[in-house]
Amino acid sequence: MSKPAEEREEITLSEDEQRRAELRLKRKVDFRLIPMLVIIYILNYIDRNNISAARLKGLEQDLALTDQDYQTSLSILYVGYILMQVPSNLLLHKIGRPSIYLPTCVIIWGTLSALTAVAKNYRDIIVIRFFLGFIEAAFFPGALYVMSRFYTKKEYATRVTLLYAGSILSNAFGGLLAAGILSGLEGANGIRGWRWLFIVEGCLTILSGLIAFVVLPDFPENTRWLTEEERLVAQRRSIQDAGEKDDDEGVSMWRAFVMAMTDIKVWILAFMLTAAVVGLSFNAFFPTLTATLGYSSTVTLLLTAPPWFFAYLVMLTNALHADKTGERTIHVVWPFLVAIVGLIIATSTSALGARFFALFLLAQSYAGFVIILTWISNSIPRPPAKRAVSLAFVNAFSQLGNIAGSYVFPAAWGPSYKNSFAICITMFGLAS
Repeated sequence: MSKPAEEREEITLSEDEQRRAELRLKRKVDFRLIPMLVIIYILNYIDRNNISAARLKGLEQDLALTDQDYQTSLSILYVGYILMQVPSNLLLHKIGRPSIYLPTCVIIWGTLSALTAVAKNYRDIIVIRFFLGFIEAAFFPGALYVMSRFYTKKEYATRVTLLYAGSILSNAFGGLLAAGILSGLEGANGIRGWRWLFIVEGCLTILSGLIAFVVLPDFPENTRWLTEEERLVAQRRSIQDAGEKDDDEGVSMWRAFVMAMTDIKVWILAFMLTAAVVGLSFNAFFPTLTATLGYSSTVTLLLTAPPWFFAYLVMLTNALHADKTGERTIHVVWPFLVAIVGLIIATSTSALGARFFALFLLAQSYAGFVIILTWISNSIPRPPAKRAVSLAFVNAFSQLGNIAGSYVFPAAWGPSYKNSFAICITMFGLAS
């Protein structure tokens, strides 16, 4: 492992040379880190949410699940997800080899996702989804932490948005992919289409994990595909951005945990994000909501794509402007207010065009959510171990919102889902 910047011989660069070196570094890291993380995150969300597409093609009937059983199969994933996030990020920080740790987790959860195809009953689906969440917990906070080690505060929001856009694109491409698999492979080799859905998408995840072993970096001081000068420049950028050196000396894993838990900013951000997550609970039920438009299951899945493409554009535009101005509050609040308008429209009318338009307004609310995520690292830059805990804890705590959100759209409240929309309006109001 390379030595920290302050322990090496000084490499003197002029201001112009430093600027060019930083540009080369950012291009190199952007080219390898961001696309790989986005691909993995697309598959992460597909593996987590493909159960909602499988529901449309007989999963509940084949496994003899009640509506309550289905809701629990959604929420149990987040129990494992919550339990593992903080320990996982501390372990990632301690090991110092994201290029090994994260791909290993990707391969394991891809295998678990594929194994969902062999589920025979409620017990099987609960066990598989618990451990799926347990392993998936490593990725998102780990990815946020790795990015926070390479990018400055002025660069972070855009990169986090590009990463989180993976979840948005997964909603678009996931619906298209699911439609193709469910209709094209139904009954192939005597296997139901929803089982093929888990097999195909799980195998794609395993493949991405194998590629990630080669592509992903470690940290600025020990990434094998950076030159010595690039490692030094990366560490200098981090020190200059925070106003102090990246020093974890004397900070144990327990001490880092205590530092994070006693910082009021961590708790404020945790409650903000949790409220937003409950408001965003429509995500897991998006195919169900789209089905209220009255089309076939295949057309329903295809109709889920346009709102998410729109959301992707809004997220990216909002993040670019947030990084350019350095402002965060307005960039969080306005997308949630627009989502509230969409929820009011969805609640007050059954007109086809108006309800479809409301889905666009709902989907773009992720533009505010992702800016909250950037606040965590921006607000807690040092020491890195505390930042690792804070990122994981806030994200883990917010998953309580996903557990609650699993019960926000019960079938009994459909097809209008007025009570569900009222809950989402309240939560977006609190997050704002």
